[in-house]
This record gives sequence, C-alpha cells and structure tokens, in this order.
Amino acid sequence: MKRITPLILVALTLAAIGAPFAFAAAPAPTATAGVDRSPAAPLATAVATVTGIAISPLLGTGAYGAYQYMAAKDDAARSALPWYAQVTFWLPALLIVGVCAAKDTLGAVVPPGLKKPLDVLELVENKATGLLAAGAVVPFTMATLSKMMVGGKTAAVGATLAPGGLAMIPVAGIDWSWLLDVLTIPFGVAVFAVVWMASHAINVLILLSPWGAIDAALKGARTALLGLLTLSATINPWIGAALSLVVIVVAYLVAGWAFRLTFFGSVFCWDFFTGRSRRFAPAENDNRVFAGGNFPGVPVRTYGRLVQRTAGGLEFVYHPWLWLPVKTAKVPADKAALAVGRGLFISSVIAEGAGTIFLLPPRYRGHEDVLARAYLMGGGVRDAGLRKAWSALRELFGGAAATTQLA
Repeated sequence: MKRITPLILVALTLAAIGAPFAFAAAPAPTATAGVDRSPAAPLATAVATVTGIAISPLLGTGAYGAYQYMAAKDDAARSALPWYAQVTFWLPALLIVGVCAAKDTLGAVVPPGLKKPLDVLELVENKATGLLAAGAVVPFTMATLSKMMVGGKTAAVGATLAPGGLAMIPVAGIDWSWLLDVLTIPFGVAVFAVVWMASHAINVLILLSPWGAIDAALKGARTALLGLLTLSATINPWIGAALSLVVIVVAYLVAGWAFRLTFFGSVFCWDFFTGRSRRFAPAENDNRVFAGGNFPGVPVRTYGRLVQRTAGGLEFVYHPWLWLPVKTAKVPADKAALAVGRGLFISSVIAEGAGTIFLLPPRYRGHEDVLARAYLMGGGVRDAGLRKAWSALRELFGGAAATTQLA
C-alpha cells in the first residue's frame, strides 16, 4: 500500500489537471429542461466552482482558468478573459501542482528531515493562493453570476412607472447587478473561507506527519474529492451543488478544529522561515504554547500562555478563537511529573503516564533546557522517538503527533 499510494496521488493529480482540457474539447451538451434552462442553474454552478477552488486553490484556480481558456472560441475571446484564465497564470500554476505531487511521491521513500522544508513551502503556497483566490477569483466569479442572473431577468421584465399621469419610465435597462453583488460576494467569500480552512488543515497534518505515505494518502483524498466535485458539476450542476453543500456543512462542523490547526501551521511557518529560535529566549514565566492532545477540557492546539502561579501550580490561560473571553485551566499534572520532549522540528511538554500536554512552537527548538528549568519540571529534557504506527496515526488527528518526530 505504501508503494501504491504515491502512484494513486500522481494519477489523481494528472486527471484533475487534464480534466479542463477534456471538458473544453468535448461538444457542448444540449440544454435540458429543468437544468440548463433553470434561472438558478448559474448559482448551482457558482457554488460548485467556489467550493472546488477552496478545496485546492492553486489547482482549482489553474484548472478553472485553463477550462475557460480552452472553451473560448477565438483569440479575441481569450484576450478578454480574466488574468487567471491566461496562459501566463494557469500553465505555471498547474506545473507547480505537478511539482508538489512529485514531491509527495518522492517523500514516501525519503526521511522526514529532507521533506519537511518542502512541506513548509507548500503550506505557505496554499496560504498565499488561498488569499489570492478569496480576494480576486471568488469575487469575480460571484460578480459574473450576478450579471448572469440580473441580465436574464431584465430581458424578460419590462416594468414601468406611471404615477399621476407622468410619462412611462422604463426601468428594465437599469443594471441591478451591483445590488446582487452585495449579497452574493460576501456569501461566496464566506463559503470559500470555511471550506479552504478545512482543506488547509490537510497541509498542516502533512507537515506534522512523520511518514510520507500518510502525506500522499491525505493529498490523494483531497484531490479525489476535487475531481469528484468537478465531474459531478460537469454532468449536472445540481448534483455538483448538492455535493458542494455536503462539503460546506462538513467544513462548518469542523471549523473550530480547522481554525486551530491553521493557526498552528501559520505560527510554525513564521518561526521556521524567520529563524526565530536564534532570536528567542523563553521567559521565566508566561510562555506561549499550544494545548496538546491530552489536556482534558481544552480543545487540541488551542493557543495560550503557560503561567506559573505564586502558589506553585501551573495554569493554561487562553482565549477561545483567539478573541473570546479569557479562560483558565489547571495543568493536569504536577511539575515533578512534567518533562520537555525534544523533537526534530517540534518539541513538546509531556507528563509521565499522561502523554502530550503542550506543543511548543519551533521557536523553542534549542531552548528546551531553559524552559524545563523555568517551570521546575522534574523530568528535565528527553529525546522524543518514533512510536508505534497506530499510536502516532491516532495522535496525528488528535493533536499530539508532533511528539513522534525523530530527535
């Protein structure tokens, strides 16, 4: 299975890249009653498009642009397309997607230390393209939808005003698409944000995973979902919209988990690329950490402060969603039972017999001894090693997989 998974990932990526060219080359389907003639069909198509781009911004935007480019009738029509449908964008975008797929394929057989820097780069790329799509592609798509819906109505409606014998004033020619934009663009951006955050969590899980085979499986599952969404929307826009709604609901239900994971990945990237560990020193008290997977009552990867009270106890102070009213939780272990586990990329605070209590951002790399002395941890500093496969996989989705990194 470990050898087959990367091949499946490459096949799915190539299929997703080649789908726009195949669909553009295929003859246009004939209009069917109740689907293409429905005035709400553009809305169903737009929802599926936004959801697909949110699942994988670079692949979705590149494939969507390639489809529009190939579907254009002539060079004049192609020159009028938006920037993301020009060859200068979608061709390099799809090439980058192919390079990332090759990276995951080779990553299944190379040590984590050689692949993790590339995973960090891909995490930054996913954030950048997500912001790009949310700020440009999604609003443009929803604005186009507004013009289609309003344009279809104004051709059939010819309302007039005739109060008090005044001359009849035609209003059918007024462009009301701006008013619809006010409603549809925020809706599209909100849908994109929720789905993108859930999809982006996969990139963070890949960053935490110690095995390349798991990385390829996660990436393949996401690519397969994008391909299924594209295929269903091509066959029937309502099927694509229904599948999109399922994705949106699931993304909404895991929004809290995905938000914490996304913020964790952002902090990781910032510390990694800025080399913050060389400019950082742990404080004697009140240090920023993430809650681990074995902290009862605190959501995993919650960002907060580890505080040592004058009475000698340790508390974790945090704001849910980073801005809600502050909460305080007592650390579920005595200081004598705590230790700092030194990992290859991420260190952690572990408790004897209880597992991971806190995850430490990369800025603490090389400062584990100082942190252990500051909080009087009885276990000092230990090297974290690989655990059993099942335990590491379970903790990956529970939040403590960072402790499985090789020291």
